Amino acid sequence: MEKSAELLPGTLDLLILKAVSLGPLHGYGILSRIQQISRGALEIEQGALYPALHRLEEQGLLASEWSLSETKRKAKFYRLNTAGKRRLQQETESWNRLASAIGLALGTRRGEV
Repeated sequence: MEKSAELLPGTLDLLILKAVSLGPLHGYGILSRIQQISRGALEIEQGALYPALHRLEEQGLLASEWSLSETKRKAKFYRLNTAGKRRLQQETESWNRLASAIGLALGTRRGEV
């Protein structure tokens, strides 16, 4: 079985924004969605998730409301708002540029420079 990947600094916020862009979710749902969309490669600790959710909400990137979960328990559901959608697009473009540049650099062979 493969080991979980380590998160790079700054990626947790982006992953949260992506997870809730697919539909409103409560905290545990966000953890599950990140694990699902990363095909099990990323596991986020609850202790890291909730401060990040609070930070994103304070930055005006997430909206939230209390509702009942699937198990009929009261839970805070988060959704992406307009500012969050804009930030998700900007950060996704930035990470894709960086990943492409690193891929090019790592794929360079002797004599190609």
